[in-house]
Amino acid sequence: MIPTILAQQPQSPIVVRVVEQPVESTGISDVIIGALGLTGLLLLSALLLGVLLGGILIGIKLLRARYNLASSQDPDSMRVTPGLTQP
Repeated sequence: MIPTILAQQPQSPIVVRVVEQPVESTGISDVIIGALGLTGLLLLSALLLGVLLGGILIGIKLLRARYNLASSQDPDSMRVTPGLTQP
């Protein structure tokens, strides 16, 4: 069976030429526009994450107030050294 497959192949080779697309040159305006786009994306993601974290913190505070789950520490005191009391 193998000799019949080999006999059916064409005798002349097939040459394929791969033509590459021309490379576009990158100018200074393309670099600036790309940098501004990346900066905008980073600012937008930081803003969204900040709003999300702020919402979570406010939600925790509201839930603590609703269910009377106040923390054990006095929120007005800022003790640096434990054991000292304020007069």
